[in-house]
Amino acid sequence: MNRWTRRAGVVAISLICSVALAQTAKPVDSKNAPAPGSTEAQVAARFVEKSGGQKPEQVFKGRGGLYEVLIGGQIYYVDPEVTFVLAGRMFDPRTREDLTQKRLDTALKVDFKSLPLDRAVKTVRGDGSRVLVTFEDPNCGYCKKLWQNMAELKNVTIYTFLYPILSPDSHEKAKAIWCAKDRAASWDEHIVQNKTPPAPAADCKTPLEQNVALGRELGINGTPTIVFTDGTRSAGALPVAMIEQRLAALKK
Repeated sequence: MNRWTRRAGVVAISLICSVALAQTAKPVDSKNAPAPGSTEAQVAARFVEKSGGQKPEQVFKGRGGLYEVLIGGQIYYVDPEVTFVLAGRMFDPRTREDLTQKRLDTALKVDFKSLPLDRAVKTVRGDGSRVLVTFEDPNCGYCKKLWQNMAELKNVTIYTFLYPILSPDSHEKAKAIWCAKDRAASWDEHIVQNKTPPAPAADCKTPLEQNVALGRELGINGTPTIVFTDGTRSAGALPVAMIEQRLAALKK
C-alpha cells in the first residue's frame, strides 16, 4: 500500500474484493505522457517534486478544476498546484455513474489480443461466439456473485485468469483448481458450491505467479475484473443486463 492510499479520506462502496498490492508505479510510457508544456505536464512535474520523485503514468484534466493522476492502477485527485492529494471514488450525482472507474477503463485499456489466454480457465457455453476475460480470486465473494450473474449468459466463452491476491490460501485453492482434470468444472464447482478439488500433485506447474504479474502490469487491484474484447474493463460483480449491454455494443 503506498502512502497516498494510507492518507485516503474518501471511501466508496463497490462490489469488488480489493487488495493493495505491493507494487511500484509502472514506468511512464512516452506515448501516454502529457504533452510537453501542457498544464497536465506541469501538474505531473509538480507531483514528482512534491511526492519525492514518484512519477505519474498519466495525468488528465478532471471535473471541478481537479486533475486526475494515474499511479499503479489507481486514480488520485490533485489541485493544479498539487497542494493536496485525494484518493477515492468520484461519482456523477445525477446519473450515479462512477467517474473514477470510467477514467480507469479508458486509461488502462487492455490490448486484448496480447492476453495469454492459455493461462486462463476456459468455459464455453453454447456456440461460444461472444468472448470475455475475467480476473478472479477463489476467495472472492463478489466473484461468486459475478459467476452467478454470468450463468445467464448464452453463447459465450469466458476465460478466467485465476488471480490469487486476497487471502493466504488463495494460491493453494487456485493451484488445486488449475491442476484439476477438468479446470472449468472445478472452477464452477468451487465458485458455486464452495467445493475445492483435492490437493494437486507437488510437481503440477501453474501460471499463477505469471497471472499475478500480468494483473499488476495491467493495474488490476481487485477481483472480479472483466475485460472485454475491445480492451475496456469493468470492476465488480456486474449485473447480467449490463454485461449483455457491453457485449452487444461490441457488435456495433
